[in-house]
Amino acid sequence: MINRVLNHLEEWLIAFLIGAATLVIFVAVVHRFLSGIPVIQDYTVQLNLSWAQELCIFMFVWMAKFGAAYGVRTGIHVGVDVILRKLNGGAYRGLVVFGLLAGAVFTGTVAALGGNFVWHIAQTDQTSADLEVPMWWVYSCVPLGSSLMCYRFLQVAWSFLKTGELPHHDHGHVDGLEEEGKPA
Repeated sequence: MINRVLNHLEEWLIAFLIGAATLVIFVAVVHRFLSGIPVIQDYTVQLNLSWAQELCIFMFVWMAKFGAAYGVRTGIHVGVDVILRKLNGGAYRGLVVFGLLAGAVFTGTVAALGGNFVWHIAQTDQTSADLEVPMWWVYSCVPLGSSLMCYRFLQVAWSFLKTGELPHHDHGHVDGLEEEGKPA
C-alpha cells in the first residue's frame, strides 16, 4: 500500500515538475519574443519574469533527484553490466547485491549529509536571488530525493534476493498503448 502511494507520488511529482517547467519556459520565451515588438513592448515590459530561469533550474534539480529514484525503481538507470552478463550463479548474485547495497549506502550517506546541510542552512537567512525563497527549501531535494533513492535501492535489493529478478525497462514499450490484436 505505502509503495503504491509512494510510486504515484513520485510519478506525479516528476510529471508536475517537468510540465510546470515547460510551461514557465514557454511563457518566458514568448514574453522575451513579444518584448521585441514595439507595439507590445510597452505592455510586456511591465511583466517581470526574471524569476523564471531560477524557478526552472530549481524544478529541474528536484526533478533530477526524484527522477533518479524512479530510475532505480523501474530499471531505467544506465548501468555498466558487461562483467555481470558474463557471470552466473553465486558470483552474479553477489555482485548484484553488492552493487545495490553500495548504491543504498552511498545515497543514504548523501541523504544524511544533505539533511545536515539543510538543517544548518535553515538556521541562516539565505534566500534565492530572484524568487527570494529560503534556500533550505531549495536544498531539501538532496536529503529527500537521496532518501527515496536509498529506499529504492534497498527495495530492489530485497526484491532481487527474493525473486532473482532485477527491474527491467523495455524501451520498446509505451505505457497506455496496447499491442495490436490484444484487447485493452
